[in-house]
Amino acid sequence: MSDTLELLTTRRSFKAVELSGPAPSAEEVEKLLTVASRVPDHGKLTPWRFIVFEGDARKTAGDVIANAFRAKYPDAKPEHVEAERQRLARAPLVIAVVSRAAPHVKIPEWEQVLSAGAAAMNLVLAAHALGYGASWITEWYAYDRAVLDALGLAPHERIAGFVHIGTPPGPPEDRPRPALDEIATRFQ
Repeated sequence: MSDTLELLTTRRSFKAVELSGPAPSAEEVEKLLTVASRVPDHGKLTPWRFIVFEGDARKTAGDVIANAFRAKYPDAKPEHVEAERQRLARAPLVIAVVSRAAPHVKIPEWEQVLSAGAAAMNLVLAAHALGYGASWITEWYAYDRAVLDALGLAPHERIAGFVHIGTPPGPPEDRPRPALDEIATRFQ
């Protein structure tokens, strides 16, 4: 158990641009997705799914993002459009966690959304356990309907996060964390 606690307390986020190759292998991607799918799921609804962006698919998705950006900002400078095109190419592997939360007779949608968040967190932790760095990001394109449609999301689906995964540049720096007495109370 102490190894698990060490894993949990040493996890840090990296900037997506700091993550380089090598990317996780096909077997490691399968392990990442397996771990990500082992989360609380009231009613066994599987209210999430994954989209894997690797290799040239990252650039194809980048074209979708750049086109949506250009449509929103027709006067955007070419370098800004190009920066948008590179959004999913910053790390060698990006996995989108898609929330499929929907009305249900017994299971509140909120619980389904939280399950998708848990899947994203498990994905980040699994990457750390395998020695990779990760960054859970949404950014504007996670909320843009044209992008979501082009990536194959159904009208009721939403992006819980794009998890960028790759080899970290070195040990991450820690950041200040909130004092427990500021965030935890005991009900009396």
